[in-house]
Amino acid sequence: MSVNELFTKFTRVWIPDPEDVWRSAEITRDYKEGESVLHLKLEDETPLEYSVGQKSNPLPFLRNPDILVGENDLTALSYLHEPAVLHNLRVRFLESNNIYTYCGIVLVAINPYEQLQIYGEEVINAYTGQNMGDMDPHIFAVAEEAYKQMARDERNQSIIVSGESGAGKTVSAKYAMRFFATVGGSANDTNVEEKVLASSPIMEAIGNAKTTRNDNSSRFGKYIQIGFSRHYHIIGANMRTYLLEKSRVVFQAEDERNYHIFYQLCASASLPEFKELSLTSAEDFTYTSLGENIFIDGVNDAEDFQKTREAFTLLGIKENNQSSIFQIIASILHLGNIQICSERDGESCRISRDDVHLQAFSRLLGVEQQQMQHWLCHRKLVTASETYVKNMSSRQAENARDALAKHIYAHMFDWIVEHINKSLQTSSKQHSFIGVLDIYGFETFESNSFEQFCINYANEKLQQQFNSHVFKLEQEEYMKEQIPWTLIDFYDNQPCIDLIEARLGILDLLDEECKVPKGTDQNWAQKLYKQNSSSAHFQKPRMSNTSFIINHFADKVEYQCEGFLEKNRDTVYEEQINILKASQFQLVADLFHEKDDVAPSKSSRVNVRAAKSVPKTPNKEHRKTVGLQFRSSLNLLMETLNATTPHYVRCIKPNDLKESFSFDSSRAVQQLRACGVLETIRISAAGYPSRWTYPDFFSRYRVLMKKSDVTSSDKKQVCRNLLETVVKEPDMFQFGKTKIFFRAGQVAYLEKLRADKFRAACIKIQKTVRGWLQRVRYTKIRRSAVILQRYGRGYLARRFAEQLRLSRAALICQKQFRMVRERRSFLKVRSAVVTIQAFSRGMFTRRIYHQFLLHHRAMIIQKCVRGWLQRRKFRRARDAAVTLQCAYRRVLAKRRLKQMKIEARSAEHLKKLNTGMENKIVQLQRKMDEQSKDLRSQNDQLMVTNSGLGSEVTKLQKQLEHLRSQQDEGQLASLQEELQRLREELQEAHALRKKLQEEHSTEKLRLHERVEELETENSLLKTEKDTMNQKILQQSKSIEEYTAAPRLSFIRGQQCWLETADLQEQRDGGRISPILARKQSLFLGMLEVRAGRRTRDAGS
Repeated sequence: MSVNELFTKFTRVWIPDPEDVWRSAEITRDYKEGESVLHLKLEDETPLEYSVGQKSNPLPFLRNPDILVGENDLTALSYLHEPAVLHNLRVRFLESNNIYTYCGIVLVAINPYEQLQIYGEEVINAYTGQNMGDMDPHIFAVAEEAYKQMARDERNQSIIVSGESGAGKTVSAKYAMRFFATVGGSANDTNVEEKVLASSPIMEAIGNAKTTRNDNSSRFGKYIQIGFSRHYHIIGANMRTYLLEKSRVVFQAEDERNYHIFYQLCASASLPEFKELSLTSAEDFTYTSLGENIFIDGVNDAEDFQKTREAFTLLGIKENNQSSIFQIIASILHLGNIQICSERDGESCRISRDDVHLQAFSRLLGVEQQQMQHWLCHRKLVTASETYVKNMSSRQAENARDALAKHIYAHMFDWIVEHINKSLQTSSKQHSFIGVLDIYGFETFESNSFEQFCINYANEKLQQQFNSHVFKLEQEEYMKEQIPWTLIDFYDNQPCIDLIEARLGILDLLDEECKVPKGTDQNWAQKLYKQNSSSAHFQKPRMSNTSFIINHFADKVEYQCEGFLEKNRDTVYEEQINILKASQFQLVADLFHEKDDVAPSKSSRVNVRAAKSVPKTPNKEHRKTVGLQFRSSLNLLMETLNATTPHYVRCIKPNDLKESFSFDSSRAVQQLRACGVLETIRISAAGYPSRWTYPDFFSRYRVLMKKSDVTSSDKKQVCRNLLETVVKEPDMFQFGKTKIFFRAGQVAYLEKLRADKFRAACIKIQKTVRGWLQRVRYTKIRRSAVILQRYGRGYLARRFAEQLRLSRAALICQKQFRMVRERRSFLKVRSAVVTIQAFSRGMFTRRIYHQFLLHHRAMIIQKCVRGWLQRRKFRRARDAAVTLQCAYRRVLAKRRLKQMKIEARSAEHLKKLNTGMENKIVQLQRKMDEQSKDLRSQNDQLMVTNSGLGSEVTKLQKQLEHLRSQQDEGQLASLQEELQRLREELQEAHALRKKLQEEHSTEKLRLHERVEELETENSLLKTEKDTMNQKILQQSKSIEEYTAAPRLSFIRGQQCWLETADLQEQRDGGRISPILARKQSLFLGMLEVRAGRRTRDAGS
């Protein structure tokens, strides 16, 4: 089909996206070939103009129809490309929670990061005997297919499980072995299947560790062969391991752990049988604390250690051997804590003899402490003629110590694997086997070293085997269906493999550089650059001279050359190995003895001395490098796999956060590219990836056929006629014996035609049905309208008659209601009038009574006031008379003054003057007493009046309260007004009383000041009198006897009167009457006049 037919309106495509890798879009305008822009609409209705070019930016991938989304097998998709595969896996994983999907012969398993209830025994029984594809994809389906092919074809099988760390490889392999143990259980009571399953906890303890990507990551590859008898019962098993990560024993990155067995042993150190190991917490040992986190969430190391010991026992490893294994593990921890101290020269070092960990290491391995102390800091150099002992620097000694620890652990690991194989072996003859390969997947990190190089090299070999196998199966399928075969060009990674393992390849150059006495990583890198610069799979980085890049099948990986030679040599000094061979414990000695060696006696020692003889040739095994050993074991593995029928399980890690059912598209695509799934898709897409049986095709696309073809009995010819009519290009499909083969995209085109046919049919059906529905609706509406009119008119007539009846009834009700309302209003008014009259009459009567009371009280007040007025009038008249008398007396006094001026010089005159003043004072005091008495009487009258008014107010209040309970509001209002008026009168009386008190206090104060002034003058006059008496005593003795007595008596009388007035004022509380005040003022005035005259006379 042409581009114009494929990229039409409403067609959905995949476009690249930086976050989701691929994003779905819909074409909004037909695309014409040659246009530079493709008009799209995203899923969120956002318009997009997608640029299209010849080479730089090709047309986007087409999206499969919805019917194909979620298929069990990725090869069933019409369009086979990366976005289609990724979308199908995401839909199955997130929407259907299906973690397994087929991709041809490959089972893609996505780690859900949670326990699923799909591995029980009932599920195993359900998959037993089923063909692959009859049920949903499952690891049990792959295991059943391998088991069935082994029994049917009598050919050995292999299940290859690969993937990244944390993708679930170990769990998938474990479930596959569980299926074989359940389906092919042993015929006798040897319980071989239980031993096969029991090997898993042991291998996890000694070969698994926590990494940043996985809490239970396998740090080695293993191939387990499960042997079956002629009756296909399990009779034994065998295990082969590959490339144990020994560097983890002495180094762990941040937030990683060493192998589980170390932490399990430290967690159980408190048990009585482990006291002699001298172990404490894992935090106290260097080899277990480098990752800074010794715990794993949800993992109990002590419980896992108990399971490991039970597995050892089940596999037949004796208690003494178990104790020896635990001693070796503990000795490795103590070895890492040995303190190596540098000497001053920097070229030598030493270890303290009292080092606790050195003592524990020597005791646990049964070696001599002094020998080990010496050879940890020294090494032996053997030449053609002599043997030298050379000191090592502290750095070299630490590296040698770490190498020894890795060597001990690796030999212990191999010994355990060997004994597991011995316990799984049987005397019965093995008829066939199924191998389960749990191998590390393709790895690329920021810093890639020797381990990643070996892992990726193994994946290159496995990918080559995978590609050739898939290609072979495709060829067999075409030959079986008698389809014309054309050679499919697929990616061949043999050049990359040759780059690594061919003559003068990377491994050969590495081994050659290891043989050079002073070979370095830098020299090896330069040789690589020179030898492989012309290779298309080899590159030199621009910014580095100590690294190289290999273009693997999955990705380009840059390897750092540092440490390659050291890891490839895996150097361990022979003197240290000889010490271990001379161990007191048989197991430790057996670990390091070769098969053809004679076991040395327990008392043997390592003696170092100069020797002229030719040095002993090292053992051949010691000369083998790690790369050479790994290449040999890998070639042996490939031979085994090529001799079997492989089944592939690709484990995918959906995210790096270990979240359940969370799908990261970018990480998934990276792994799909690395594990060969997309290569399988590409090989399938290069041929005829879509395949339909004739019945299925007829049933699906019968809508595109003619009516005469549908009734035909020859289904193959009908399908042939349809395809020749619909698909114009004959190369797009092929007819097989039982299936029709389609090129990529043809099924989607047929689905589009089918959808268009259904759309046209739907439109025609909709048109007819809508017309019929509208006619039926019109008829129903017309019939309903007639019925509604009839019922409506009848309802209106009945409503009108009802209205007439209601109008007449309303008139009668209004008449009666108005009559009742008017009568109620009249009765209410009459009752109100009677009530008002009663209250008014009572109010008027009470008002008259109150007026009578007020009149009576007014008469009493008038009586008191008139009496007070008469008394005041009398006092005024009396005061006037007194005033006149005073005036007359003043005249007489003036006259007398003239006479007294003459007599002023005499003492008799002064005596009379004093006597008159005293009399004046006495009179003033008397007047003050009288005025005080009057004021008290007035105050008493006011008090009586106030008390009377208060009692009257109280009485009125009581009457008011009484009336409130008996009378209405009108009477209460009148009583309140009367009460308010009485209160106002009472307030006025209080105000008058307060005013009188203020006037009395003011007048009293003024008189008091005046009396003080008079007393002052009186004292002055007395002083003058004494002086004058002394002057005139001798001149007027006779006159003094005649006039002194009357004057003194007058003054004393006045003084007495003034003192009496003062006492009266004090007694009255400071109040003084106005009359008394006037008298005092007049008397004081007379005294001043007389004093003035006397002063003038004295001056004259």
